Amino acid sequence: MAEQVVPTKGNLLTTKKYLGLSTLGFDLLDRKRNILVRELMLRIDEARELKGQVREIFDEAYRALQQANITLGVIEPLAERLPVAGGIEISYRSVMGVELPGVTLREHIPDPAYSLLDTNSRLDYAYCCFMQVRALSGRLAEVENSIYRLTSAIKKTQRRANALKNIIIPRFEDNVKFITDSLEEKEREEFSRLKVLKKNRG
Repeated sequence: MAEQVVPTKGNLLTTKKYLGLSTLGFDLLDRKRNILVRELMLRIDEARELKGQVREIFDEAYRALQQANITLGVIEPLAERLPVAGGIEISYRSVMGVELPGVTLREHIPDPAYSLLDTNSRLDYAYCCFMQVRALSGRLAEVENSIYRLTSAIKKTQRRANALKNIIIPRFEDNVKFITDSLEEKEREEFSRLKVLKKNRG
């Protein structure tokens, strides 16, 4: 590629400018990648912890549900009276240009959807456990989606950084060297020519 560049001082200045911008671009991409990797590691640790909590609460909720079924008989008709939980809000925040979601579940104390006279504390406990599962699942969905987005952004940033480091920057460095060498060679030739002319005149 260096041979295609016309070795002029103007091209040397332009190429040096592009080399400087490419080097700066690589440094910025490298910093961005490091920040995103740090954020990703935090999210992975959080996801691991949340998965463990969800598993524990699910197990506890199903145990309580099973005990409610045993003590009350089949509770499906009672469960069908419960309203479908809503109140999910999704917001976004930017980390180095990557939009990461935030899931917020509106907390509210639901009105009793079943008669307290016809039920017992095991059903109440199961209901509370499943509400905890809902809250944790929302948080886990937020974290896992963030992990996916961060991983995708890190790969893209890495590809761009590699292109600059392995292709663009070396090309500009070769061009700078080629132009510099060519200009120095021209100067030496001009100096020799002038020396010969001066000698012939003298």
